[in-house]
Amino acid sequence: MGDYIISCCSTADVTEEYLKEKDIQYICFHYYMDDVAYSDDLFKSKSPEEFYQAMVDGALTRTSQVNADEFEAYFTSFLEKGLDVIHLTLGSGISGVYNSARIAAEEVREKFPERKIYAFDSLTASAGLGLFMDKLASLRDEGYTIDELAKWTEDNIQKQNTWFFTTDLTFLIRGGRVSKLSGWFGTALNICPLMNINDEGKLVPRQKCRGKKMVKKAAVNAIKERIQDGADYSENIFITHSVCYEDAREVADMLEAEFPKMKEKIRIFDIGPTIGSHTGPGTVAIGFWGSPKEN
Repeated sequence: MGDYIISCCSTADVTEEYLKEKDIQYICFHYYMDDVAYSDDLFKSKSPEEFYQAMVDGALTRTSQVNADEFEAYFTSFLEKGLDVIHLTLGSGISGVYNSARIAAEEVREKFPERKIYAFDSLTASAGLGLFMDKLASLRDEGYTIDELAKWTEDNIQKQNTWFFTTDLTFLIRGGRVSKLSGWFGTALNICPLMNINDEGKLVPRQKCRGKKMVKKAAVNAIKERIQDGADYSENIFITHSVCYEDAREVADMLEAEFPKMKEKIRIFDIGPTIGSHTGPGTVAIGFWGSPKEN
């Protein structure tokens, strides 16, 4: 750790081991399962299998963002040690957490005027936020100052692309994100929606595909059209999934074949409880660097 820390919300959906490996700090969202409160602690309290099976069995879930007081205490813990802070929140099109982080940052700046603190709306989630933090860790290790890293973040937020698909509409229907009638027809026709996060950080539907095979192919094609440097792409790709590893692995294999110059093999992680409470099982998210996001 140098003279500043990089930090994110637990909704980056990576493991604690990965965060330790990359020296990334994090703060946890909260969720409720049948009104019992839990911390979105990167599946330390419940395994992915336990969490998603409970949803399948009928458990009702809801989520709670990190509030301003929690952020203030969290930021203060670093500033008191003489460390500056750069933090990326879950996208504002999905959650109001950025506002909480912004308010807290303004409060602690008054208490620690000699320190620097940056709070950014990542305009992304899950695999996209995890990938963003992976890049920030690499740039920090290359010697970027906190101001240089903040400038890079501002310049590249819209270039971080995140695409999702789901093969199970059950929980999108239950959460009201898909109407019951549309969901009934979609399920009957084996529709798998392909979605992405737009320039406002909102999850929007882009294509309706018939079945897993078609939606995986459509996802890869969408990425090929938008990815930075085309077939010469040399950055990383992250994939997250909700207890559908085989689907995530198949997409990873397809992408690794398309982009052989990537820095590393694709990392695959579990979608955490905050995002998973809304998507349910059967969802795959892909984060990559590419052309500016669509509106």
